Order: sequence, then C-alpha cells, then structure tokens
Amino acid sequence: MSDASLTGSPPPAGATRAGWPRRVLAGIGRETRRRTTFMLVLASLTWGVVRAMPWPSTWRRTVRVEFRRALRQAIAGGLSTVLITAALIGVLMVYQALYWLGAAGQEGLIGPILVTVLVREIAPVLIGLILLGRSGMVVLSEIGRLGMGGHLRALEAQGLDTFNLLILPRACAFAIAAFTLGILFIFAALVTGFVAGSLLHAVQISIWAFFDRVLLALHVRDFIIVPTKLIVIGLLTALTVGLTALTAGPQDDGAHLLPRGFARGVLMILIASLAFSFLA
Repeated sequence: MSDASLTGSPPPAGATRAGWPRRVLAGIGRETRRRTTFMLVLASLTWGVVRAMPWPSTWRRTVRVEFRRALRQAIAGGLSTVLITAALIGVLMVYQALYWLGAAGQEGLIGPILVTVLVREIAPVLIGLILLGRSGMVVLSEIGRLGMGGHLRALEAQGLDTFNLLILPRACAFAIAAFTLGILFIFAALVTGFVAGSLLHAVQISIWAFFDRVLLALHVRDFIIVPTKLIVIGLLTALTVGLTALTAGPQDDGAHLLPRGFARGVLMILIASLAFSFLA
C-alpha cells in the first residue's frame, strides 16, 4: 500500500489531473455501450430469425400455433385501421393530386408522384406505425408480463427456447402481415382517391387509364424494394417490441415498458424506411 493510502491523505494533484481523461473516456464508453447494446442484440435476433426460419425443424407444433395466432391478430386487428387510413389518404392525397395536376394540365405526372410519395414512402411507414400500435403493443404487453412475472425463467428451466417460442413466430407473422396490409393499403388508397375524384368531377380519365399510369411509373426495382421494405419493417417492429419485453426487469411496469417499446418501434420504422429510400 502507498503512503497516501496509509496516512489517508488525498492523492497528489498531478495524479488527479492525469486520471480525468480516463474517467471521461470510461464514461463515454459506458454510455456508448449502453446505447449500442440494444441495436447489436436486435441485429443478432434479425440474423437468428433469417437463419432459423427456413428449417422445418424450427416449426414445431407450439411454434406454428403461436405463428397462426400472431398472424391472425396482426392482420385482423389492423385491417379496419388500415382501410380507414387508406381511405383518408386517398381523399387527402390521391384526390388532391388528381385535381391539381389535372387543373395544371400535368396529368402525365400523376403516376410518378403517387408512386414516389404514396407507394415508396407513406405506405410502408404508416403500415409500420399501425402494426406497431395495434399489434406490437399487444406483443409487448404479453411478453412483458411473462418477463416481469418470472414466467420466462420458468419456461427456460423447462428446456423451452423462448426465442423459437415467442420471438420467431411473431417476427414472421408481422413480416407477412406488413406485406399483406401494405398492398391492401396502396390499392385502397388509389381506389378511394379515384372514386372521390370521379364523384367530384375532378378526373377525366377512366380507372383503367389511371392504374395504367401508376403501373407505368413503377420501375423494376420497385417490385423488389417496396415489398422488401414492408417485410423488413414488419420484422423489425416485432423484434423491437419483443426484445424490449425480454429485457424488462422486475422493477419495470406497463407505464414505463409500453412507451419505451413504442418509441423504439417508431425509431426502427423510420430508420428502415430511410435506409430503403436511399436504395430506391
């Protein structure tokens, strides 16, 4: 032991000044590690789902039951909200585009504008938010209660894999639900906007010519990027809320867990949408 520790006297001023950079770096490292741990674990879960999904041995009876239940809840629970939102978007955006572009004599821009704004950007983000609010919060509440009540440890003690039983089927169900609801959303918004424009005499073309312009504005990469974007957003939504629920401690409750999961889910939806926007 040093003389300073034996006498109880503080360390020299020079030693204190020399140690503060280490403390600053240690503090930055702890905060960085805390902030990035969630993203790294989320990436590992995504890889785990992609790797385990194709194997038939993964889909045991209990996993299939959870998958069907999650898929039914995600599609049936969000269908009415998706259709209502699509009708509002159709009236507010598609009809306005038809009206103003027709008034300006720029009917040829109807397809490119609707594809760029509605199909590529608005539809995936809104589907992700609807899926997060209608079904993601249900998953977060279910798994969160299991974690806070100690039931997850009981399942693991019985030899059950919580990833295969709780995370994998919900992630696959959300990916399929996001793709299905996204296609329905785009179709319903286009039809609603055209019908509203026809009733208000703002459209001078037939519905077949309208859809022909929209389809011609789609590039080949849109048939790959848009479905992939919907699937990835649904997958990340399920994994985000599932991971948030799995990492909940006994001290957490619904008042803190639900806002945390919703905020993380919104952030992941926006990040995924932005990443695919650069590819489009």
